[in-house]
Amino acid sequence: MKILVKKIPLIGILMVALMLTGCMYWIRAFQVYQQMDDFDKHFAIAVTDEFTLQFKEPILYSKDFVSLSKLQPSDDSVTANGRKWRYLFRKIYKDGNLIKPEINFYSDLHFNKENKLTAWSFSSLFLEIAPPKFLEVSLRSIGGAEIDKEKKQLKANSALLEKISADLPKKAVVVAKLGEPLEIKDEPEQEIYIYHFLLETHQIEKGYEDRALNEVKITFDKKTQELTRMAGRFAGLKVSINYKKFLAEHQEDD
Repeated sequence: MKILVKKIPLIGILMVALMLTGCMYWIRAFQVYQQMDDFDKHFAIAVTDEFTLQFKEPILYSKDFVSLSKLQPSDDSVTANGRKWRYLFRKIYKDGNLIKPEINFYSDLHFNKENKLTAWSFSSLFLEIAPPKFLEVSLRSIGGAEIDKEKKQLKANSALLEKISADLPKKAVVVAKLGEPLEIKDEPEQEIYIYHFLLETHQIEKGYEDRALNEVKITFDKKTQELTRMAGRFAGLKVSINYKKFLAEHQEDD
């Protein structure tokens, strides 16, 4: 599965994928998709050191995520309100060995006692490559997006995307947090930094072992040294976001 430039992050890909994998998954995913048309009625966003998308009227079940990714979470713990799943991604060398000292990020899924998703959080390190303001506007852009079942994509109308005024992260800051990349692809106007992160998981469905390896590509503009694009695969879900498409026009012209 692939999200193209000007499209949407993890939650959007999840919805499309679930729509294509089974009748009940399709119904539940489509209901969440419909909720996106009135974002503030059905969702809330909280930003601390994490970014959390809160589901006011939960629909998706924990089993939907396993059916999609074919991967069990790194950790499954009981909470006062239900359960919390954590998907932990650790940076690795090309040979597959873990980087020392460890560099990692995580994604937490919170479920109520009915096993329905109530909140989805992303850790601070992930926000270095997917800043909160850009995550929020891309989530909001899902409402009214076109579903392409053949290509397994959810396509937002670029003319309707909300524009924001925000600073793009600088290369020096990002690299200071993520460390040196495995590889750098040098292009005329940009550099692409490639990182590998390995998902810690207790069980992988046979035939899907490659989904535990997550390659992240981060593009920096040579002139401005700004992070302009992020592409990666996280637990089998592919994401590609061009951040400059979300910037207010005066910023894009700078």
